[in-house]
Amino acid sequence: MAHAGDLRDEVGEKELASALLESGWETAPLSAKELGLCAYAAKLTSSPAEMSEHDVLQLRELGWTDLEIHDACQVIAYFNYVNRLADGLGVDLEKEMSPSHG
Repeated sequence: MAHAGDLRDEVGEKELASALLESGWETAPLSAKELGLCAYAAKLTSSPAEMSEHDVLQLRELGWTDLEIHDACQVIAYFNYVNRLADGLGVDLEKEMSPSHG
């Protein structure tokens, strides 16, 4: 995974970072609140046209504030934009970002 080192640094918990890298967020030991945000991010990334107010309401029900939802949406959208821009221009990963590194 290209950002495995960054994930380990951000998560700070080696076991959680390993679980996320090995099996994905769906089975990682995350809280219901965190899993809800991951599901929101996955949906926004893979099928943005299917997003609705219901998705935001689900996050609110899990305890996310409107500001937190807004900020998360900004970060998710930004990373999707940057990745699509790089893919569209054929930008190669830097050597230290190769999927086999990490």
